[in-house]
Amino acid sequence: CVYQLLPYERASEIVSDLFGHHVSPATVVAIVNECSQNLTGVEDDMRKLLQNAHTLHVDETGMRVGGTRQWLHVASTDLLTCYGHHRNRGAKATEAMGILPAFQGTAVHDFWAPYFGYACSHAICNAHLLRELRGITENFGHQWSGALGNLLIEIKAAVDAAKQEGRSLTPEKIAAFEEQYLRILEAGKEELEASGFHEMQGKHGRKKQSKAKNLLDRCSKYQKEILAFMRDPSIPFTNNQAERDLRMMKLKQKISGTFRSEKGARNFCRVRGFISMIKKHGRQVFPELMRVFEGAPFIPTVIHRVP
Repeated sequence: CVYQLLPYERASEIVSDLFGHHVSPATVVAIVNECSQNLTGVEDDMRKLLQNAHTLHVDETGMRVGGTRQWLHVASTDLLTCYGHHRNRGAKATEAMGILPAFQGTAVHDFWAPYFGYACSHAICNAHLLRELRGITENFGHQWSGALGNLLIEIKAAVDAAKQEGRSLTPEKIAAFEEQYLRILEAGKEELEASGFHEMQGKHGRKKQSKAKNLLDRCSKYQKEILAFMRDPSIPFTNNQAERDLRMMKLKQKISGTFRSEKGARNFCRVRGFISMIKKHGRQVFPELMRVFEGAPFIPTVIHRVP
């Protein structure tokens, strides 16, 4: 139900078909609830470990609970996964999750504003940014967005090559890339002014900035966060870790529908986070779940995989 995303009724049916033993859907619900209760301490331990991570991946996606729109949040590393659901998408949710308020490392995310409310360092998901830059180029024909996208890809290639040689980029190379970045932004400002795309008509005749100008401003304001991967090779270029950890949630809602209660959503998040963590550690899921019901669950102690 939690990992392969079967509805409770179908899980009950498959047990009957395979083993000839009837387990009602209500019993399956009770088993998931018991598993969740036994994992309360493990989840608390994972939250504490994630607070001390060097790099933390965070993201969120919509989910329906009890017929209302809520949000599933994730905070993860390559070895740990913690999920939380909340009625709020922003700061109330991250505060309730309790990880970002105490986090002092580098949080990798998209440009979602509530994340910047925390005092930790930040790094932008450049895969997300590249998609936005490509959209500006394809939809509006701007040259600066294409040039900036190409530069980010060039910097990533240089960082990857340096990593393979066991080194970081030289200060001179970093300075050269930063100078190129600024030149492209200046060219972008001139291009926007010349093309008339600096502003566009809003509602009721009011002027508002174009999408291209908004993106250019963000690239200027968050240059440090966009290029964080260049200065620190341990910071990833993208937020793919969090996106992978969230990806199956949409499929879950397609296969088995939405959650009927907040308790059911909470149980799902806790058990799913544990199974994700187990798989990241390369351990077998079924024996580890048996240990959970025996009252001796695996407790992680490592935050990141050693390179």
